[in-house]
Amino acid sequence: MRKLVIFIIVLFNVISCGNPNKKSEEKNETNNSAILSQEYIYEIKDAKTPQCHASTVEESNGIIIASWFGGTEEKNDDVGIWVSRKVNDKWSIPIEVADGVQTDGSRYPCWNPVLFKPKNQPLILFYKVGPNPREWWGLYITSEDDGLTWSEPVKLPNGILGPIKNQPIQLADGTILSPTSTESKTDGWKIQLEISTDFGKTWSKSEDLNDGVEFGAIQPTIQNYGNGKLQLLSRTKQGVITENWSEDFGKTWSKMTATSLPNPNSGIDGVSLKDGRQLLVYNPTGKNWGDRVPLSIGISTDGKTWERVLDIEPLTETTDKEGEEYSYPTVIQSADGLVHIVYTWNRKTVKYVVINPENL
Repeated sequence: MRKLVIFIIVLFNVISCGNPNKKSEEKNETNNSAILSQEYIYEIKDAKTPQCHASTVEESNGIIIASWFGGTEEKNDDVGIWVSRKVNDKWSIPIEVADGVQTDGSRYPCWNPVLFKPKNQPLILFYKVGPNPREWWGLYITSEDDGLTWSEPVKLPNGILGPIKNQPIQLADGTILSPTSTESKTDGWKIQLEISTDFGKTWSKSEDLNDGVEFGAIQPTIQNYGNGKLQLLSRTKQGVITENWSEDFGKTWSKMTATSLPNPNSGIDGVSLKDGRQLLVYNPTGKNWGDRVPLSIGISTDGKTWERVLDIEPLTETTDKEGEEYSYPTVIQSADGLVHIVYTWNRKTVKYVVINPENL
């Protein structure tokens, strides 16, 4: 009888951990000391939109802010940009801060918000509007009060899309490097870098950093090794994460080559930790489109050799690989050294995980 009671208690805990309507916050149910907390930014029953995707996270003056696009379904005209703030250890009710309504009354879907806080500057929220990724254009809004209120949208210059999925980085001299990409039916998927030396007032753009044939690559993330050494890691159609290297602060780049990391044509993101290690969040599966489980953390000291150290969303015997999706992560390291990750949870809500990197 005692064994039966224990079994029921364990079963209840497992079920609760996987259900965002059960609890707003889940402590580390995996017994991995690196995971400090897990929670859903909003419960499915409280969702403002049927679907959500492409979340982003940033810290602004000690406040954690998250954003994502949400609407009936990706590509629908009613998809807008939503924001929630974590204040007093609680996520605020999400609000829509941008939509695709045009001056003539027509409306297009919004895409891929990216939060970014330059040093001593307002918080920026980049996003895209347009019928599809081949025809979209870039805009941004800013906040002077850590994401509470936002400015009117500003359209980026022609040819400048802003960061496509992952955050820019800011070099010691203030230069902003923004990872971007284009998706063309004729030229293929290609990555570029957008550069600003005046806090985003004006921008220049690099040449294409791949040919779109050997590797169809988009949505790069920038890893910063210091002393001008940078690495771009990209999602591809070829079932692998690719890399480009720079030794001169991003002025020139090496040819794109494959890493040892698999990729199911799904978004990735990484951050250069304060201790010198590189942290990557990715789906460690191969070429099959939609194979977006598990969602894992990889660690590297040199950007060449990666160790998969933790599955945030593990693959289990009950996982429905066709129906479940844990994808499109964004990761930052806050001022206190903790790592914050947000990602799509089955397109129904956004999950938020806090990691102590010292325990990875």
